[in-house]
Amino acid sequence: MSLPRYLRYNEPPVERASRNGKETGERERRAGSELCGGNGHLREAGRRVAAILRRRGGGTRAAGAGSRYGHLEKMTDLVAVWEVALSDGVHKIEFEHGTTSGKRVVYVDGKEEIRKEWMFKLVGKETFTVGASKTRATINIDAVSGFAYEYTLEINGKSLKKYMENRSKTTNTWVLSLGGTDYRVVLEKDTMDVWCNGKKMETAGEFVEDGTETHFSVGDHSCYIKAVSSGKRKEGIIHTLIVDDREIPEAVE
Repeated sequence: MSLPRYLRYNEPPVERASRNGKETGERERRAGSELCGGNGHLREAGRRVAAILRRRGGGTRAAGAGSRYGHLEKMTDLVAVWEVALSDGVHKIEFEHGTTSGKRVVYVDGKEEIRKEWMFKLVGKETFTVGASKTRATINIDAVSGFAYEYTLEINGKSLKKYMENRSKTTNTWVLSLGGTDYRVVLEKDTMDVWCNGKKMETAGEFVEDGTETHFSVGDHSCYIKAVSSGKRKEGIIHTLIVDDREIPEAVE
């Protein structure tokens, strides 16, 4: 007997099945009973729907689901974590995806940005912003096979890898410690904006004999970024951070 149309297309959303076989079996019996309603000719349909529920509940979960991360121990469907280095700091993006309910939750630096409890469409995308400059980020959800999914992050329309490669060409980053405090200084070469520990710094530029210097202060420490020509077309301008007359080596992120 073919499955009735209303059962074929309106399969009810269910919560993730318990791994305990007894609870799973009880849920299937209840589903079959409710769908049959005591009517004999629907008994076979009820069994088929129960099988669908069993497959949904026991399907392969995406890699990484069920992980626990410190302050977000409540997360039960965590499937992906990314770290994105921007001028104002390194931001952590975490994504929950319920592959049964379709639930989607996005956290940025531990703060919930998006929550959708029920989504009948398990693939798609979620877009949000990251950091002080409101950089646009998108998480893409794609089906790989069966109940397996792939999650990719895009920043400003580019894959994370491509974005970071481009960013390494347009920024310089230095990491240093002053008076027991760690600092991360970032120069945006296209605008000559300077960031330190997430704050855009007040700067003053001046021309010197062999290039330019961009001056700013970190606490009681005098800093400047010197820009000189490399003399080579491919290398372009070389930027060097000087703190208290000491050159700081550039960091690789």
